[in-house]
Amino acid sequence: MKIAILTGASVGIGKEAAERFRDDGFQVFNLSRRACPLDAVENIACDLSDPDAIAAAADRLLGSIGSAESVALVHNASQMRKDSVADCADEDLRAVLETNVVAINALNRTMLPALPTSSSITYVGSTLSEKAVPGSFSYVLSKHAQLGMMRATCQDLMGRGIHTALVCPGFTDTEMLRTHLGNDQQVMATIGGMNSFGRLIDPAEIAELIHWVHHNPVINGAVLHANLGQKEA
Repeated sequence: MKIAILTGASVGIGKEAAERFRDDGFQVFNLSRRACPLDAVENIACDLSDPDAIAAAADRLLGSIGSAESVALVHNASQMRKDSVADCADEDLRAVLETNVVAINALNRTMLPALPTSSSITYVGSTLSEKAVPGSFSYVLSKHAQLGMMRATCQDLMGRGIHTALVCPGFTDTEMLRTHLGNDQQVMATIGGMNSFGRLIDPAEIAELIHWVHHNPVINGAVLHANLGQKEA
């Protein structure tokens, strides 16, 4: 039995990744406040900013993966807010870090003892895992943290037969991006033109890469840029 555990698989990249794993014969679990609408995906309602909810979800998962031959753990869920170094309130920063960093740590710590050899831990970062833009302070900070988490994961799990990678999507046509940009079609078109193909990335393209990561341990510790050749300022 092969199992895929994804956070935030109700929409966007997470939903497409859930579908890709499901179609490859994986039993798929979605940890999210909202349900994944796909058939044959088991939804575990979970507020990733709530430690008790994460613990309850992990307990439920541990009862399901005992006989698994391989587990793909995909940290996809993220919060993205409009803020800056000059105005980011402490409570807002904590909220972003709870979902984007602390929840990942909690799931890793709880699930790792049960993960069999040939499992993977995939972090879904961002172009902003390695650079910054104005107005996304807490998101940029958290995505840089995910890069560090992935690299530390690689080093700490030496010899376990579990591999990891950070997938860094460029501008992808997701609900989160559209909301962040105020559903401004002109802005969407502008940023879609900021790569060599002149379009936004389809979430299914990132999902295909996430699925590929699980099946290719040779990339252990790698940062995978998935941005269609993004133009640099």
